[in-house]
Amino acid sequence: MPLTPAPAAAPSAMPEPRPAGVLDSPVVPVAPLIGATVLEPRPMLVLDTNVVLDWLWFADPACASLGQRIARGQVGWIATGWMRDELGHVLRGSSLVARHIDPASVWAAWDRHAEMLEPVALTGAALRLRCTDANDQPFIDLALGRQARWLVSRDRAVLKLARRARPHGLVITRPGVALDAELGALAPPR
Repeated sequence: MPLTPAPAAAPSAMPEPRPAGVLDSPVVPVAPLIGATVLEPRPMLVLDTNVVLDWLWFADPACASLGQRIARGQVGWIATGWMRDELGHVLRGSSLVARHIDPASVWAAWDRHAEMLEPVALTGAALRLRCTDANDQPFIDLALGRQARWLVSRDRAVLKLARRARPHGLVITRPGVALDAELGALAPPR
């Protein structure tokens, strides 16, 4: 009797939409369950302009671990066109030009690692999380609107919002030891 192929499986329902604030890939292994590795989408973070400069321009050791985790894909760095424009404005500034460092390396890293997203309109209690420095508000709005896990900043006006941001699932923190500990809990370095 000739073998006939099995009937094609009925098309499954549409895939579940991914939750806001979650990047498609790569996935990060989390706590294994009885020998199996459970995979979850990688968490996202927002970097303010000064942290981007500290990492990519000044090679600040406090940003080294953060940069490695972004480069490995363990966390996703999200940004907007406005943030890119602001970085461009700062890179053209006279104090940085005097250091004779080529900004092309900063742009290459930005293009390689930053996921460009459009801001999302905030609703509810998130609307009340306002920064005293209006220039920093786009970072807060992106982090809240896209449900990023971290907003990394050294700006005093941003850091003042840390306690009020926690109920929204957002950790506002400086680069360094505390952030490295949180990132280290995600998955072992590869």
